[in-house]
Amino acid sequence: MGVCSKDLTPLEDPMNAFYEHHKDNIRFAYRCFDRILLHATIQPFQQEQRAVGFFWSYRQIYPVSRQVLRDIATQYHNWAKNRSQKWGVPIQEDPPGRRDDFVERYFRRAQADQVVAIIKAREPATIMTAIGKDDRWHLEMKRRWVEQYNFYVQDSRWGQMFVRVCPYFPFSARVCLNQHYWLALRMQKEGIRFQQCANAFLQCSDPEALQKLADSLQADEMISCAQKWLTHFIPFFTSEERKHAGVQHRLFFAQVEYCDNLIFRRRAAVDALEQRLLDANRTIGQPNKLTLIFGRRVTRRYGGKLQTVIEDLNLSNPVIRSHYRKGFLKQYVRDRFILRTETATNNISTDYGIGKAVENLPQLRQRLSGIIDRYLEVQQDILETFVDREQLHQLTQPTILPNGRRIPGLKLDQPRQLALMHSLLRFCYLAAEGTFTTRDLYPQTLQALQMTPGQYKLASLRYDLWKLRAKGLVEKIAHSRRYRLLAHGYQICLVFLKLYEKIYAPLTAAILQPFAADQSIPKEKITALDRRYTAVIQALDDLVDVVGLKAA
Repeated sequence: MGVCSKDLTPLEDPMNAFYEHHKDNIRFAYRCFDRILLHATIQPFQQEQRAVGFFWSYRQIYPVSRQVLRDIATQYHNWAKNRSQKWGVPIQEDPPGRRDDFVERYFRRAQADQVVAIIKAREPATIMTAIGKDDRWHLEMKRRWVEQYNFYVQDSRWGQMFVRVCPYFPFSARVCLNQHYWLALRMQKEGIRFQQCANAFLQCSDPEALQKLADSLQADEMISCAQKWLTHFIPFFTSEERKHAGVQHRLFFAQVEYCDNLIFRRRAAVDALEQRLLDANRTIGQPNKLTLIFGRRVTRRYGGKLQTVIEDLNLSNPVIRSHYRKGFLKQYVRDRFILRTETATNNISTDYGIGKAVENLPQLRQRLSGIIDRYLEVQQDILETFVDREQLHQLTQPTILPNGRRIPGLKLDQPRQLALMHSLLRFCYLAAEGTFTTRDLYPQTLQALQMTPGQYKLASLRYDLWKLRAKGLVEKIAHSRRYRLLAHGYQICLVFLKLYEKIYAPLTAAILQPFAADQSIPKEKITALDRRYTAVIQALDDLVDVVGLKAA
């Protein structure tokens, strides 16, 4: 039978193995951006000299003193109060809890291009400050906590959105969009029937058209919407200044969420799958998969967060969350029928090597979609990986090299070997594109073994890696000290870790060192996986009795 698991997913595959395996239970699927938070800044004014030049050339003001900057902020506060009264939308203080929940009721009867709510809140922003006295002043950019205005709008093309404006020069801003609302308006226009539940679609009469619409989003759509409202909410600049002085805001990605949505036909099917995913990720869904998923190598200089956790266990639908640098990927069930896999980042440049300018939207979409594909591939490999008995037997046998040298086989319960496999899976993305050295593996292997360098030397790791090379799981790059974990090697390492962590270790521990407190847990509180372990142990006890074996 051989290995029954796909190779690491190429991005050009139309569907990943996870979808192919579960497609009979899936009604339809789609991917799109969810929340998109854009940072808007007037780039010339990031240089103090350019700001001084603007005030002198267009406003005949020199020097730019502290009072000048204060007057600009006061004018904006007065403008906001005046607009609030004209629109009939009171300015409200920052509410407790999530702002989105607070403003939801204001959107229910909103008209197109209507401001429905204004929230004033104290938040950090980069503002221009003046330092000096009399007629000697110079400008500096400083980070300060200041009161800012959040304008919630029902845009005619983007639906629900908000614009946050800092009233202090040079008027930095944030624009928050959500592609789900954009898609809803586009599908209405196209005559596509759908059922929307907040930022998700539960039903759609034409899923293929939905996906085409989602993929058709261009940066120009975001830019035109953002510029329309920034011009509306920042009246300080005249049309002539906007045209000739270069005071248009430039847009950059501040936070991006991209989601894959699998809408299941039956609630029972998605519940069963969720339980299996939670059980699998208790041990195997750990940081050793994250370089595969995110496609970014972890080196000794890596300083970000790197872990997988299961959150909200007390809620009906826990969340599997994997962190990588400034970003994360989470998987959870929402609205009873949707399995959502969502990747998010606060810094696409650091996390994905893509420039922050919104014009890089196509590359960002491709990268995020690839991350989700690889995550689902890993999840499916975790759920089901098969190796035939003959192949497993061959791995345990010694390897005889052409020069006659004998290399020991692989053992299921050898701690050094298992620790090395754990470390290799941290670099499993390298099976497709990159390489690593023994020094890259060494710290993680020591951590897995809980040993010091004196107890497990680098030479010992090289010997253990040599055994994997002899079995064709790892290859050495010619004329270098670097290695590559092959796709086949990734699958074999995963099988060994599964056999040990999911079968051998739990059953051995339950038989030889049972935990007394487990006996007091009510049956309904025991997970499905632990109930199966208990059943196997009971069956082994029955078998021992039948064949007449007794403990000494």
